Amino acid sequence: MDKLHLETLCVQAGYSPKTGESRIPPITQSTTYFYGDAQAMADLFDLKRDGFFYTRLANPTVEVLEKRVAALEGGAYGIGCASGMSAILLTAMTLCEAGDNIVTSCEVYGGTFNLFSTTLPKFGIEARFFDADAPAEEIEKLIDDKTRFVYAETIANPAIVVLDFDKMASICKKAGVLFIVDNTLATPVLCRPLELGADIVIHSTSKYMDGHAAALGGMIVDGGKFCYKDNPRYPAFNTPDESYHGLVYANLPVAFGTKCRAQMMRDTGAIMSPQNAFLTYLGSDTLALRMERHCRNAEKIAEYLSKHPKIEWVRYSSLPTDKYHERAKKYLPNGTGGMMSFGIRGDVAACARFMEHLKIATQETHVADVRSCVLHPASTTHRQLTEEQLVAAGIAPNLVRLSVGIENVDDLIADLAQALETV
Repeated sequence: MDKLHLETLCVQAGYSPKTGESRIPPITQSTTYFYGDAQAMADLFDLKRDGFFYTRLANPTVEVLEKRVAALEGGAYGIGCASGMSAILLTAMTLCEAGDNIVTSCEVYGGTFNLFSTTLPKFGIEARFFDADAPAEEIEKLIDDKTRFVYAETIANPAIVVLDFDKMASICKKAGVLFIVDNTLATPVLCRPLELGADIVIHSTSKYMDGHAAALGGMIVDGGKFCYKDNPRYPAFNTPDESYHGLVYANLPVAFGTKCRAQMMRDTGAIMSPQNAFLTYLGSDTLALRMERHCRNAEKIAEYLSKHPKIEWVRYSSLPTDKYHERAKKYLPNGTGGMMSFGIRGDVAACARFMEHLKIATQETHVADVRSCVLHPASTTHRQLTEEQLVAAGIAPNLVRLSVGIENVDDLIADLAQALETV
């Protein structure tokens, strides 16, 4: 059996017990590990052998989840991080130094936007933003010899823009620059960016990956195919790392993944906890099943809302009338997940009134778990953005973000209907 289906990987990938061992991976709740062989310990610190010596860099339980998500994405190496935001930060710090720049879609999650626009510049790293629907030539003008990666989301949160993979992969290949994609809202069940030209994939595993909203975490998946060796755009990968006795990362089979863990994870300690990795691993067992239900529920709700007189517009790319419908059919043929945005006819107060009267869907700063929830991004997750930045990110004042759960869809529609009566 050379290639397993995703449904099987969700259940089986990452861990294979030996005779007499636990059928599910145990929680290795330990900071450190015993070695009776001094040379073995020394070899671990020199990256000459695989193993564990301190949980700040790696942990057996976290590794199980890393292997599972890497298998789901079709990647070579996974790195479990403390959160989705730490996964993005570690990626940026692995690739960039002061004086470098990144090129990113402006239609990204608010926390990501703040990291790129406010925090990274404090380290001397410039962020250059583009509209995801801009022509290739316009985006290409932002890339220069100091650009270290181009960044976008498969399904933008909360603008619900579906990424044009062909366009972005072509731009990055032409420039010889890394293409990094946040695949949180699509998950590998609906889209595998590495098969569409991406080089690195990022997840907030706190969302669909675990499904239960009980475990904070993030994941970086290195596709393992990008060539760093003698690449002038990535000098740090070709310069000996004196903290590892002159190790050159470009010479390794997995250059980015090793550098990210050996340098950035070592120095920041932003690793996922063993307990959270265990909970996420258990949740991911049912990922394929849950995504099917999320998609089918959301499709029915989007159709209902699109015909409601108190709804001005709906953004959900499975709708035939949606701007990104044809693109979604191409890149996400099995569904577009449970996330949608819609505009209430009225002002911010009308949005608040609607959300406060919902009885099943709850207001919360979260998305993509089994329970339905809503949020008003302009006044919460994206409130740090200026009016101009909100417009650029596709966030209107009357935009409500709805994350459709796996409850009975008729109950969800009834809940939306009664809350809309108050608007």
